[in-house]
Amino acid sequence: MQRLKTLALAGVTLLCILSTSGQLSAAPYAAMVIDARSGKVLHSRNADTRLHPASLTKMMTLYVVFDAVRRGEISLDTQVRVSKNAAAEPPSKLYLKAGQRIQLRYLIRASAVKSANDAATAMAEAISGSEAAFANRMTRTARALGMKDTTFKNAHGLTQSGHLSTARDMTTLGRALFYHFPDYYNLFSRQSAQAAGKTVYNTNRKLLAAYRGADGIKTGYTRAAGFNLVASAQRGNERIIATMFGGSSSAARNKRVAELLDMGFSRAPSRVAVNKPRRPKLGQFASASPSQAVAETMLAVATSIRPLQRPITVAKVDLPAETQLAAADGSVTRPAEGESAVLAASTASPPDDAVPKPLIEDAVAAAVLASVPTDEALSSSVAAVVVAPAAAEVKVSALAAVASPAPQPRPVKITFSTSTAPAKTADPARPATKPVTVARLSTSGDRHWGINVGTYASRYEAERVLLRTALIEIETLDSALRKVVRKNTGFEANFVGLDERSAALACQRLSAREQRCEPLSP
Repeated sequence: MQRLKTLALAGVTLLCILSTSGQLSAAPYAAMVIDARSGKVLHSRNADTRLHPASLTKMMTLYVVFDAVRRGEISLDTQVRVSKNAAAEPPSKLYLKAGQRIQLRYLIRASAVKSANDAATAMAEAISGSEAAFANRMTRTARALGMKDTTFKNAHGLTQSGHLSTARDMTTLGRALFYHFPDYYNLFSRQSAQAAGKTVYNTNRKLLAAYRGADGIKTGYTRAAGFNLVASAQRGNERIIATMFGGSSSAARNKRVAELLDMGFSRAPSRVAVNKPRRPKLGQFASASPSQAVAETMLAVATSIRPLQRPITVAKVDLPAETQLAAADGSVTRPAEGESAVLAASTASPPDDAVPKPLIEDAVAAAVLASVPTDEALSSSVAAVVVAPAAAEVKVSALAAVASPAPQPRPVKITFSTSTAPAKTADPARPATKPVTVARLSTSGDRHWGINVGTYASRYEAERVLLRTALIEIETLDSALRKVVRKNTGFEANFVGLDERSAALACQRLSAREQRCEPLSP
C-alpha cells in the first residue's frame, strides 16, 4: 500500500513538472487586427515582437511565385524538376520524388492548401536556382512591402536561425496578397484541391467551415512557433484580417482568431474609403542578388548636375606693373558698372591722337577688375583672372554679360521631299536661298507587331476582352492600341503598335494566366 502511495505521488510530481515545463516553453503570444480596406489597426498585442512564423512563410513564397508568373519568368504550365533537396523536406509534404517533374500550378496548390514543404522548396529552386537565393528575394520583397522586421532563410518556414517575422508584418503580407493577386487569392479558401493526382486538404478548413465569411489565409505550426494563423473574413462591405502567433493548439488558436475577427467587425466602420496597398516596384532587382541590387542602386544617378560652360577669352591687354600688383593684392577700387563698357573698346586700335594710352590701360584694368568676383567667392566661382608680367589673358565665367551671337535666319520656305520646285524668297531684294528638304520620319519605329487575344461573336464582347486584358497586363500593353477587326469568323480582338519583344513577352504572360494569345507579325 505504501508503495502504491509512493508511485502515485511520483506520478503527480512528474505531471506537475511536465506541465510547468510546457508552460515555460510555450511560444510567445502576439496578435494584430486590421481593417483590410483602409489598413487601419483595430487591435495589436506584441505586434512588433520578432517570432518564428512557421508556415506563414509560405505566404511570401507564394507572393514571389505569383509575381514571377506575372513577370513571365515562369509559367503555370512549367514542368518543375524536383531536386533531392526538395524531396527530402520533412512533413507536411506532397511526398514528391527526386527527379519527378510536376507542373508549377500543382506545386502552388499544394503549398497554399496543404502547406507542403517539398512543394515550396521545389518552386523556390525552379525560380531562383537555389532555396537560399529565393529566400534572399523573399526578404527583398518583404522590405519593398514595408515588412521591416522580417527576414527569410527558407521557403517553407521550418525553424532556422534568423528566420523571423512579426504579427504586424504578416498582417501586411496577408493584405498585399489579397489586393495584389486577387486572381490567386481564392486558393486560400478552398477546402481541398487536386495536386498531381492527389487530393490535398486545407490545413485551415475548420475555421473556414465554422466562421461566417472566412476565406483564408494561412496556418503555421512548429514547436518553436506554436500554432500561428493569418485569417481573413468578409461580411458585407467589411473585410477584416487577423493574425495570431503562439497558440497552444489548433483549437485554441481557431477560437482566439474567431474572437479577434469578431472584435474587428465590431470596431470597423460600415463604410470607409478603400486604400489599396501599392504594388512594390521590384524592377530589375527582383532576381538580383542583394550585392548586385545594392551596386546597381549606388550607380543610379539621383540628380543630373548642370555642366559648366567653358571660359570665354575676353581680351588680351598689357597692364602696367603697378596695376598688376594692385590686382594681385586686391587694392584696386572697383569702378561703376557703366565703366565696363570700356572693355569692348579695348580690342580696337585707337588713332595716335586719341586718349593717351595710360588712361586707356587704367580704364581697361578697372573694367576687368569690375568683372572679377570678390575674394570670398573666388573659391567657388568659375571665373578666373590670369595676370602675366607681359600680357594678361583674362578668362571670365559664363555668368559675365557676354553678347550671344545672333541666330541664323530660318529658311523662308521649306519644301518636302515630294516637291521639286525651288523655294521662293519673300523679299525680292534678298538673294534666293537654297531649298531645305525635310524628310518625314516614321513615328512607330519598329512597333509593327501585335497580338491577338481571341475572336468573338460581337464587337462589344471583343472590346470588353481587350479592356480587361489591358488592365491585367498593363506593363507590356500600356503603349499598345486596342483594335477590333471584323472577319468572316467573327470579331478579332487585337493589340497593335508593339515591337517584337513586347509582343512575345505579352503573350508569354497572358499564356501563363491561361489566356489565349497569338503574336501578329508585320
